[in-house]
Amino acid sequence: MKRITAIVRPEKLEPVKEALFAARVSGMTVSQVQGCGNQHGWKEFYRGTEVLLNMIPKVKFELVVDDGEVDGLVALIADTARTGEVGDGKIFVSPVEGVVRVRTGETGPAAV
Repeated sequence: MKRITAIVRPEKLEPVKEALFAARVSGMTVSQVQGCGNQHGWKEFYRGTEVLLNMIPKVKFELVVDDGEVDGLVALIADTARTGEVGDGKIFVSPVEGVVRVRTGETGPAAV
């Protein structure tokens, strides 16, 4: 099993979510987060003082999927979230050692 973590622009929340539902993803976690990458924020003036705003709002999707689904889902997310501009986001893939469904006690792939 693998965890796919995708950090994308806030305006891509609905398109990515709908694309994942259409791909029959069984579940996902979505969080509103802040961060910075290559764009490093921008400067604004507040009460005459220059302030660096370097935390940009983003949306984070987290999915745990079977190994065979990873490449297709990463491509789907990247294609749906891409605008071609700096700040489109990142996708991380990492191994998942184990899963437990709290309600039933199921473990492994059956718990996903």
